[in-house]
Amino acid sequence: MSYSEIIKLIKKTGKQAEIADEVIEQIIEPQRIVEVNISAKDDKGNNKIFKAYRVQHNNARGPYKGGIRYHPGVNLEEVKILACLMSLKTAVINIPFGGAKGGICVNPKELSRGELKRLTKSFARSIYDIVGEQKDIPAPDVNTDGKIMRWFRQEYEKITESHAPGVITGKSFADGGIKVRDEATGLGGAAIVEEIAKSLGKKPEQISVAIQGFGNVGRHIAHHLYHMGFKIVAIADVDGGVSHEDGLDYHQTFKHRSQGKKLDEICYCDVHGASEDCIGVGAQEVLESDVDILIPAAVGDQITQKNAGKIKAKIIVEMANHPVSEEAEKILEKKGVIIVPDILANSGGVLASYFEWNENVNGVKMEYSQAFENLCKRMKMALKEVSKISQREKISLREGAYYIALKRIANATKN
Repeated sequence: MSYSEIIKLIKKTGKQAEIADEVIEQIIEPQRIVEVNISAKDDKGNNKIFKAYRVQHNNARGPYKGGIRYHPGVNLEEVKILACLMSLKTAVINIPFGGAKGGICVNPKELSRGELKRLTKSFARSIYDIVGEQKDIPAPDVNTDGKIMRWFRQEYEKITESHAPGVITGKSFADGGIKVRDEATGLGGAAIVEEIAKSLGKKPEQISVAIQGFGNVGRHIAHHLYHMGFKIVAIADVDGGVSHEDGLDYHQTFKHRSQGKKLDEICYCDVHGASEDCIGVGAQEVLESDVDILIPAAVGDQITQKNAGKIKAKIIVEMANHPVSEEAEKILEKKGVIIVPDILANSGGVLASYFEWNENVNGVKMEYSQAFENLCKRMKMALKEVSKISQREKISLREGAYYIALKRIANATKN
């Protein structure tokens, strides 16, 4: 989704929500854009320069919140889009944060551990004055993890001479993180599926599911849906996948994949165990599976005008960022397909980040079972709120999510 497409949808939904034009303009424009050239030494002692960004989109509802990604494709346009979506995401899930995003234009796979550490600390030094527990709270994103968050926090605390565990989330449990964090996005998505599936009028074991993507998000949503009783009939990742109408045994499938084998090399059916009585499917083919629920959990723009007509699922739950194009959505809506938008469906991660921050800053500690239950409860509540607005205003779930988010940001802006 381009920035212009987001703005178009914000303006359209803003009018539907009767929000003043000047308030919408305030919401659209990022409040601060930081673009820096950071210097870090390589292992030979040579200085290298990297372009880095932090876009603080909106803090009307609380501190800016958003991840930091390390990727060669990072650019200002992308970071602006993601920062804006974070503002909407934190608002629709109703946590007291705003939205931000950051990144460094770098291929981390080309760096040694030492180079990666020096780069991270250099980035922390370049933006330390605009982040903080009550200012802006970064988190992991593409190619960043708890280790990188630890380095960032260490440098921040060194510069500010403070103890600030809440300056960053996505930390390891030993560093002040929470146990539910790694699975949070997938768990939140599973809670959304469990709730939206009620509209099908069938028991979970009668509901078929196909998942595109078997990374962190796809793996965890598959795990939780399997244990909720749903019949996962197809899973595929970039290397290919497998489909079986009897359903797949998640644990055997995951074990097989974690051993470095491709998904389509063997089918672990939920009924027969290891079996060759299955169909190999590609990452694109899995989208066209004859299932009740389709979960794109890989990368964006997977369902387009070209393949929208071949989609057979009754419900699509967007776990990837913007996997359904604007043109495809129009086609799918005419077919009666329900689409749960990404800003709602994949917001479990930032919800868990809020739990972590709240524990670090305010001492509100939750055991694993409490965090698990609370996360699922809040995800389902958010879906119910969006569904109610969608039905009342006769708009899509995506527009309903934008409607609620914009209303909440606008109300905070006035105050």
